[in-house]
Amino acid sequence: MLILKTLKRFGPAHGYAIAKSILQISDDVLRVEEGSLYPALQRILLKGWVTAEWVPAGPKRRNRVYSLTPDGRKQLTAEICQYRRISEAIDRVIQPA
Repeated sequence: MLILKTLKRFGPAHGYAIAKSILQISDDVLRVEEGSLYPALQRILLKGWVTAEWVPAGPKRRNRVYSLTPDGRKQLTAEICQYRRISEAIDRVIQPA
């Protein structure tokens, strides 16, 4: 959900930029490590929620840039709805009686 939302908010980005954006927007609370980020990007790429292309990033260097697809936008909406349902349920449980 966080990756999809970041791509929706900022547009196409490479993995490091996605992780950095999530960290900054969350005021340094949510840190996405490489070991989680790149497998997640590969999974959502295979599901068709993002596309990826290699772009030049200097001499002898390329970055893989990810873009949100229409299916990714639909998935983001579904995941936000699910997150809100879970968050509201947790709030009901932890509120004082």
